[in-house]
Amino acid sequence: MDYKPPHSVKESMVFSHKLAQLSKALWKSVEKDWQQWIQPFNLNINEHHILWIAYYMDGVSISDVAKFGVMHVSTAFNFSKKLEARELLVFSKRDSDKRNTYIFLTEQGKQLFLETLEHYQPDTYNIYTGALPIKELYGRFPEFSELMTIVRYVYGEDFMEIFDGSLEAMEEHFTDNEGKVQSISTENSKNDPS
Repeated sequence: MDYKPPHSVKESMVFSHKLAQLSKALWKSVEKDWQQWIQPFNLNINEHHILWIAYYMDGVSISDVAKFGVMHVSTAFNFSKKLEARELLVFSKRDSDKRNTYIFLTEQGKQLFLETLEHYQPDTYNIYTGALPIKELYGRFPEFSELMTIVRYVYGEDFMEIFDGSLEAMEEHFTDNEGKVQSISTENSKNDPS
């Protein structure tokens, strides 16, 4: 008896090509917008992404930076070294785990990362403005549930747990203050009269 795949090869190819083409087009726009956002801080996308991961996962291994930053381990290490040279993060080993190298943001690194968030301007992000008609029509932004299912299958449950956790942390630890994203702890310290 001959094996028949559950879907046609043509259907598979069309789906794969459609997803690849749309992903590439979206990434090109995101990449351009992201680079323009962080350019005043003398950062590139990999460096900013590393700062973001290190901010959320205080004391994260280089291998986890690579995994959750969707980059090669050597890329995560090399760009982390550049951030270390700028005194934005430090490398460390744990007594309980001498095999892995961990990174921690310095106070200067935390401040720079928070400053980048405050500098974010939604109307300069093409992906954001492109999604506004959906928000206006349905009252919400696209939710990406089908894409998240694909990513969960490709990268695993732990990837999605970190992804979801980072979004929850953004909701809990940051606020929108006069059109700028600010850390709630920064906002509280500005309002503390003592």
